[in-house]
Amino acid sequence: MLFYSFFKTLVGKEVAVELKNNVVLTGKLHSVDQYLNIKLTDVQVVDKSRYPQLLALKNCFIRGSVVRYIQIPPGEVDTELLQDAARKENAPAAVSSKA
Repeated sequence: MLFYSFFKTLVGKEVAVELKNNVVLTGKLHSVDQYLNIKLTDVQVVDKSRYPQLLALKNCFIRGSVVRYIQIPPGEVDTELLQDAARKENAPAAVSSKA
């Protein structure tokens, strides 16, 4: 759930998504779900000459299992918040004592 929560904070920001078939799309992150499926708006293809069939693409839904990387602007990452969330997620569960 850590990545899901993190990507929810990036809604409305410009991201680049590299797919497993080597297509790279940039656009504004519109939404993300618990499976890391994402919806982009204002989509542009990075390599326009290699993928001319995608030039008319304006909005797209991308299944999470086909994503290789998601590149985000460095200024959009709150590293302290991310580290704190990672620590909380990996902390051992508190053991309840029985009387």
